Amino acid sequence: MNQSNFDTTSEEYWQDIFDSIEIEVLPVEYMNQVNIHFKDGTVWEVDIKDSLKKQTLNDIEDSLDELFEAYEEKIQNIDFRMDMDKIKKDVAKRVRRFLKVNK
Repeated sequence: MNQSNFDTTSEEYWQDIFDSIEIEVLPVEYMNQVNIHFKDGTVWEVDIKDSLKKQTLNDIEDSLDELFEAYEEKIQNIDFRMDMDKIKKDVAKRVRRFLKVNK
């Protein structure tokens, strides 16, 4: 595949990539916010960007893990709001690097 065939700014390009990803772990570094929806209707919003001003990524990951484990039975669903611009930038960089190395 020719590198010039990749338009990393097109929505179709990114939709194809995101459709093919199977996510088992979401890196906190790519999160903007986590919304935790409880069975009783309560919603907790965790602002990751703001939390990074006070804690390290590892501390935030540990806190989220503890929170999810402690409230597992009461949580209905969790909505992860991702930093899509950061994801796109990092994926594009890795694709360019991969194509350059594998010419």
